[in-house]
Amino acid sequence: MKTAYVFGMVMLAALSILAGDAKSPAPSTHQARPSPEWLKRGVMYQVWLRSFTPEGTLKAAAARLPKVAEFGATIIYLSPIMLQDDDMRQEFWSPRQQRCGSNNPRNPYRIKDYNKVDPEYGTDADLRDFVATAHKLGMYVLLDLVYFHSGPTSVLLEHPEYFKKDDAGKVFTGQWHFPVHNFDNKQLREYFFANMKHWVKDFAMDGFRCDVADAVPLDFWEEARAILEPVKPDLVILAEGQRAGDQVKAFDVDYGFSWYGTTLAVFHKGQPASALRNIWEKQSSERPRGVRFLHYTENHDLVNDMQHSEVICSVHGSDAMSVINFTMDGIPMIYNGQEIADVSRQSLYTNWNICWDAACLPQPKATFEFYKKLCQLRLGEKTLAEGDVVWLNNDQPDSIVSFMRRAGNESIISVVNISNRKVNTRVTLPEGCVASYNPLLTERANVSTENGKIVCDLGNFGYFVGKNNK
Repeated sequence: MKTAYVFGMVMLAALSILAGDAKSPAPSTHQARPSPEWLKRGVMYQVWLRSFTPEGTLKAAAARLPKVAEFGATIIYLSPIMLQDDDMRQEFWSPRQQRCGSNNPRNPYRIKDYNKVDPEYGTDADLRDFVATAHKLGMYVLLDLVYFHSGPTSVLLEHPEYFKKDDAGKVFTGQWHFPVHNFDNKQLREYFFANMKHWVKDFAMDGFRCDVADAVPLDFWEEARAILEPVKPDLVILAEGQRAGDQVKAFDVDYGFSWYGTTLAVFHKGQPASALRNIWEKQSSERPRGVRFLHYTENHDLVNDMQHSEVICSVHGSDAMSVINFTMDGIPMIYNGQEIADVSRQSLYTNWNICWDAACLPQPKATFEFYKKLCQLRLGEKTLAEGDVVWLNNDQPDSIVSFMRRAGNESIISVVNISNRKVNTRVTLPEGCVASYNPLLTERANVSTENGKIVCDLGNFGYFVGKNNK
């Protein structure tokens, strides 16, 4: 089975070729666009409707939202709900859809009509109720948009000029075998701009997650932002991509493909802990100041391919990964079912459900409480949302990740053992910092001070998160 790291890197390479954008000025000379507080201080939670409930509907999903709010998620990222293409010709199915074996043509990422809610999920009224329920619970909703390609019987095919053509003059179907849109066409752009306004104005969406965003020209997304801001000034747009100039004008946050790939390589493939610092510093040097990435250990693609973090890295390893993601800059995300360590077989193409009945068992209960603590920590400590990242040197760089989040006189440190063995380490603090930190979240860790350094005895995948004594 291919690893999630390979999947992410291959996808990024393919998207950079497909996008074909002209090079923009070096993004590192820019500041990332300002974003609303509800994003910067939020915790994202992905709802995949076919897995989230046995019914697989918006109405059933809305009934479960109070449980999501209970452990502290504040932003719902909702899988595509537009009318799916039901064409049975498998030459227009993605390779993964063909391998699935469910023989279901209805792929949420193969859209037939962008302005209709698919009856599989419910009605327009059900979608409005879902969003209204989330809002009542203090949560925001991002809707997944799929604009790079559509289905082989899409209503857009009434306009052949909306699609790219191959050398023979036929509609180009791309690597997933879906018809690819031609963003050089002004009318196609206007259609999608109107579609985005439709979901915001008629359904009160708070923003969008944009599928295969790097394969769509950046100037399209920048124009979309300019059109949507008068409609909803605090709109948030998430790119499934990590193009260097994304957050100058268009996007608020990008997928952390490279961060996740490096995290997996560190926790699962034996790469040194220092690789995480290296990838963070590389991305920071290449992108706008204040750039944000989505940090996750699971999502719908990974779980479809049985890349559950608890299976790959063990429960303790998965917890350690999440501690880093929740205390690092960027936006942390939890995939539905992850909060109870669910490792059920799931699929993009059929209704295989999360085993919520297991939530009463000891390990799922412990995992739920763990994520609840992480969410409380993230939401309660403003420094974790806004503080600068300061990497801290330690004497065990192969095994220990250590960094500080600092805002004014306040600082929070994270020291995490990425290995499955006990490690003793000494962490060097910046000049002027007092080596005294009260624990905020700790597991398998004994912490003391010695000659102005933090001394940590960390068990396998142990961690210490502490706040300074001012």
